[in-house]
Amino acid sequence: MPTKTFNIAVISGDGIGPEVIVETKKIVETALAVDHAASVTWTDYPWGTDYYFEHGRMAPADYLDQLAKHDAILLGAVGHPKVQDHITLNGLLLPIRRRFNQYVCLRPSYLYEGVESPLRNKPAGSIDIWVFRENVEGEYVNVGGRAYSDHPEELAVQTAIFTRIGCERIIRAAFEAAVHRPKKKVTSVTKSNAQGYGMVLWDEIFSSVAKEYPQIATESLLVDRAVMEFIRRPESFDVVVASNLFGDILTDLGAIIVGSMGLAASANIDPSRKYPSMFEPVHGSAPDIAGQGIANPLAAMLSAAMMLDHLELQGTAKRIQDAVAELLRSSGPRPPDLGGSAKTNEVGDAVNALIHRAGS
Repeated sequence: MPTKTFNIAVISGDGIGPEVIVETKKIVETALAVDHAASVTWTDYPWGTDYYFEHGRMAPADYLDQLAKHDAILLGAVGHPKVQDHITLNGLLLPIRRRFNQYVCLRPSYLYEGVESPLRNKPAGSIDIWVFRENVEGEYVNVGGRAYSDHPEELAVQTAIFTRIGCERIIRAAFEAAVHRPKKKVTSVTKSNAQGYGMVLWDEIFSSVAKEYPQIATESLLVDRAVMEFIRRPESFDVVVASNLFGDILTDLGAIIVGSMGLAASANIDPSRKYPSMFEPVHGSAPDIAGQGIANPLAAMLSAAMMLDHLELQGTAKRIQDAVAELLRSSGPRPPDLGGSAKTNEVGDAVNALIHRAGS
């Protein structure tokens, strides 16, 4: 019998979010049942742009208090073509990250066997990058203002915030991860030649923390150089640590060079475990394909595996990861973004069957 029940908040959200989350919940339940390790209680919250159209806000005023009682949060997607992105992000997603101190955003990019990179001659496993994105400050704090609206002299000031504690803790998290990685290397990405205060502070802290990990190789790149090298020599990267903005940009690129945004998982983590952490696919709401039943659910499934790993159910997490890897290396159903024609539910059923088969 399962020894523990985890209470998981589910925000399916917008666009393809509900489509991928329904399949993800199924495979989580299957994997947990096979392992007899734990069970989950899902609490679904109908927040997102549909809620916004009805109530004028993305979620109720006390939504953060409601989420705080859960062990983790599983998010589908946020965004709608008729609602400006700054409303959707600041109305739901970013406050969750800040309130629950989810300062580590971990986004892996791995080239699976059976998936072709758009880069030439890249064998399976040759691209294996973990990006540690600072998640609660930097360029996304939304500090600033506007003045002289609708006048020729109108101005907008946007301020990025870099604190010593914020820089040090994300950099240290990257080094701690690198200790357990095969290449044992950390690359820091900044633009300190042009941003001479916040990012120079980041560079100084990176150098200081690196001295505590003499077994870890280090590299510091400007973001324009890093983007180039992600294409030119992606195999050379191991753990990458970057600010909120640069981490966001690099991981979209990282997803594409390993085959698809439909494989891009992510975790927004409070390492102290005082607050719930949040797990979401990187692909967003994809309104151009929403409702067609062709969305790739694998990124959401891999995000759920990261959630289970965070909840210390490593065996169950690996069961899901192995099933996804087996589907990709085999002739199993593939969604359109991976060159197939399978529907979302067909991919979900195939992963479910692989989990069952491996556990029998």
